[in-house]
Amino acid sequence: GQGRGRGGKEDSKEWVPVTKLGRLVRDGKIRTLEEIYLYSLPIKEFEIIDFFLARSLKDEVLKIMPVQKQTRAGQRTRFKAFVAIGDSNGHIGLGVKCSKEVATAIRGAIILAKLSVVPVRRGYWGNKIGKPHTVPCKVYGKCGSVLVHLIPAPRGTGIVSAPVPKKLLQMAGIEDCCTMTRGSTTTLGNFAKATYAAIAKTYAFLTPDLWKDLPLSKTPYQEYADFLEKTGKTGQRIIEL
Repeated sequence: GQGRGRGGKEDSKEWVPVTKLGRLVRDGKIRTLEEIYLYSLPIKEFEIIDFFLARSLKDEVLKIMPVQKQTRAGQRTRFKAFVAIGDSNGHIGLGVKCSKEVATAIRGAIILAKLSVVPVRRGYWGNKIGKPHTVPCKVYGKCGSVLVHLIPAPRGTGIVSAPVPKKLLQMAGIEDCCTMTRGSTTTLGNFAKATYAAIAKTYAFLTPDLWKDLPLSKTPYQEYADFLEKTGKTGQRIIEL
């Protein structure tokens, strides 16, 4: 028995994409998330992230807090959930959702976190020996009054930070990093958002090794225009006779 009608049923459903990108992913035209990031294509379906990262993706509820709104009938209480998601190998997402029930808020926050997954660039502190282990350069993120600086650290240092950024950096796959913060870091939501913004900026900083001229190529939408036209709006596979 599934118990109270939950579990088991959702997984058995076949994913029917509703966007062009979803159709390309499901039919194997796009093989990696990096192809999507290369052309800055917006991800509107969380199943796309599940398709590529389902096995390695882990989520963690950072905080659940009650929020109130004053109405004529009194106060209306809802629950706000902050969820971080990552594969510890260069991908991180953060989701915030408010709902009447805790479970619904967490579920919604996980979906939003998947939709906000960004690539994380890693680098070295000194000599380029072994795998990249720290942030490639000094980066910062801001949200509200909270300012978070991420500073590269030598191998073996570990993550020198408060618990919230430490959790996010670990989920992003960064092994060594020093942090510096300013502002009201007790506001966990802003603290997490500022850290997420700083991690996302690792790919916004163009170092000289990224100055190469790359040949212009067609976007997946242009390359597979005929395929998208054949499959139609429904996203169903059409078998040619």
